[in-house]
Amino acid sequence: MSKFVNISTLFDDSNRTIEYLSSIYSNKEVLAESIRSVLREQLKPEMVKSKRIFLKPNWVNHPRRDTDEICLRSHDNFVLTFVEIICELGPGLILIGDAPIQGCKWNLMISPEFIDRIKSISKQAQIPIEVKDLRREVFDAKENRSDKNQRSLDEFIIFDLGKNSYLEPITKPGRSKFRVTHYNPDRFTLSHKPGMHKYCITRELFDADLVISIPKVKTHEKSGITAALKNIVGLNGDKDFLPHHRIGGTGQGGDSYPERNFVRYLSELCYDQANRKKGKQSYFFWVRLAAFLWRMTFPNAMTRFGAGWHGNDTTWRMVMDLNLIAVYGKADGSLSNIPVREVFSLCDGIVGGQGDGPLRPDPLNLGVVAFTNDSGYCDASLALLMGINISRLPLLNTVRSLAPESDTRIMLNGQKTSLQEVTKYSCNARMPSGWVTYNK
Repeated sequence: MSKFVNISTLFDDSNRTIEYLSSIYSNKEVLAESIRSVLREQLKPEMVKSKRIFLKPNWVNHPRRDTDEICLRSHDNFVLTFVEIICELGPGLILIGDAPIQGCKWNLMISPEFIDRIKSISKQAQIPIEVKDLRREVFDAKENRSDKNQRSLDEFIIFDLGKNSYLEPITKPGRSKFRVTHYNPDRFTLSHKPGMHKYCITRELFDADLVISIPKVKTHEKSGITAALKNIVGLNGDKDFLPHHRIGGTGQGGDSYPERNFVRYLSELCYDQANRKKGKQSYFFWVRLAAFLWRMTFPNAMTRFGAGWHGNDTTWRMVMDLNLIAVYGKADGSLSNIPVREVFSLCDGIVGGQGDGPLRPDPLNLGVVAFTNDSGYCDASLALLMGINISRLPLLNTVRSLAPESDTRIMLNGQKTSLQEVTKYSCNARMPSGWVTYNK
């Protein structure tokens, strides 16, 4: 199949409002037609009939604010409507799963009403449908309680990308500088060092005949945007394998903040110690000390704890690694020289997310649905629709350098278009605070 990006807009000049766009989620007919409009001629019956389907939504966290239902994660009704549509094509089995952050309360995110709808669809279509939490570890920071073996390691395949990893150019000998918030830093020494870059990929990817990602389109404090490319990261079920930044400032060989700052670095070391003490009483002491030291540095938008700024040079590389595995990865843990599978994405951008995404976004009146088998050019199109300067995002620059735009057919409302022409429908998304000046 040739590469394509199908985009449909759901607004005109008079109704591109959060109120109108959010109402689409509860209008079953309009929602179904918006999804069908981008699937036509692309999701063919022979691709689905009797096949094992793996649907991977953006289920990053449970809602904590009233607006989270419409802008934090893939909307329940968006997912359910697509499940109903794909059931019409007669799949053999559907698995819906994701690996949210370790502090996500699954029962607050996946509601009884959602499960009841899934059971009803399954019964009516006579098709098995399973909903699965793909995480290996769950951690409650308030109660300092962890379940480190929620899923067995046998349910995953360990990939070592070695020197093929996009992280290799920034990996130095010695103790690893890679970090992910809330995880023991010592584990990275076992998974990422020069010539070795391991990821823990759920077996569901390899058992499926058809993989469809269902991302929520949002800004992202570490990569600029999260959509088709970033959503693939949820295939990694153990965050101990998942670098998000490097400890220290840019003047210290890290990418957590500009230049160097001894007190900030000391704060990071204290937080490392806290993560080593998870489950013990001393955990809270180290967390509070780390927070106190960080506040003492008078942090600003460019110095948010956890490297939530445009100087983060780690997250986009990790995203590229996961997409490499998703397309070229074989079930024996090696990479093929040719694509093993196509990864499709059905993007929920009816109400997008802006500001401090991915975990604290505000609603964005984006008003689009997209379906694609080219995650890079899809994300470039969506970023332009959000008013983002794509030339300033390393993730999008990298994927666009791998293939010319002419190799992908970009369609907008059924008409062939280009990245440049997409901009006429742009809105003005507010970037995360650490990216505001970078996007000029």
